[in-house]
Amino acid sequence: MQYIWLIWSLILIAIWFAVYISLDSQERKREMFVVSLWTSLLGLTEPLFVPSYWLPPSLFNLALRTGFDIESLIFSFGIGGLAIILYGRIFRSQHVSMSSVEHHSPRHKFHLLALLATPIILVILLLTTNLNPLHSAIIAMFVGGLATWYCRPDLKKKMIVSALIFFVLYFFYFLILIFISPGYVERVWNLQAISGILIVGVPLEELLFALSFGFLWSSVYEHFTWKKLNK
Repeated sequence: MQYIWLIWSLILIAIWFAVYISLDSQERKREMFVVSLWTSLLGLTEPLFVPSYWLPPSLFNLALRTGFDIESLIFSFGIGGLAIILYGRIFRSQHVSMSSVEHHSPRHKFHLLALLATPIILVILLLTTNLNPLHSAIIAMFVGGLATWYCRPDLKKKMIVSALIFFVLYFFYFLILIFISPGYVERVWNLQAISGILIVGVPLEELLFALSFGFLWSSVYEHFTWKKLNK
């Protein structure tokens, strides 16, 4: 069980790599790689969730000793690139730069606020409520996604569809964990601190995480780079 978290993370990287080499443009590959690099930094937030949400055995027992672990960086790298690229990979959409007129749309006055909404809400929830940190993160990502939707309504279709695509991918990816290590969820997840609801063995919170992350993260590249999808 010591290396299950590492093996599971490396399986995600294998999926990431398969999608990466299937991309037909250097722009798409750069988008996926750059976003994955930045997303990997989310792995540094792991102490928020250990042990309040889960306590996975990790390399050198880092999670138990420090709250940090190497596997979280690998996992975050993988989900970041997949969440932003799957829509374009399936529907063959391309990016174009927004015009100066579009830049000055009244809704874009909230551009910075929309980008900061998720971390701001997360900090507020962590400091003022007794919610499990993952519940706070899920709420923050959903609200941050809605803020992005308001600021960039042209991305709403991508955000909704991407959330569903990532949800399905993540659900089947999680089933791999259950297959390779039966009982791992019950031993590692702090089910008493969350809903305790398992759907085919998958914690409900993990599925809500997939939906909220896919919803928010699928728009992050376009929002930061002022690009839009062609029709």
